[in-house]
Amino acid sequence: MLKKCFACGKGPVPGKNVVRKGLAKIKGGTGQKIVRATRRIFLPNLHKTRLIIDGRPTSVYICTKCLKTGRYIKA
Repeated sequence: MLKKCFACGKGPVPGKNVVRKGLAKIKGGTGQKIVRATRRIFLPNLHKTRLIIDGRPTSVYICTKCLKTGRYIKA
């Protein structure tokens, strides 16, 4: 199952969860340090929707941003 937007091709983006420890300098500490960073994936807001494409209803994944533009008509 392809988890990409039908219209714009938006898909999963890799990233990191960053854990910081220590009191901030502005609050009198020595500053925050990065303790660990675990890998994660940022997923787009996709919805499986039936759209009319080439005159026929087709089930596709589309992101909400493209759906709100109004270029595609729901079946």
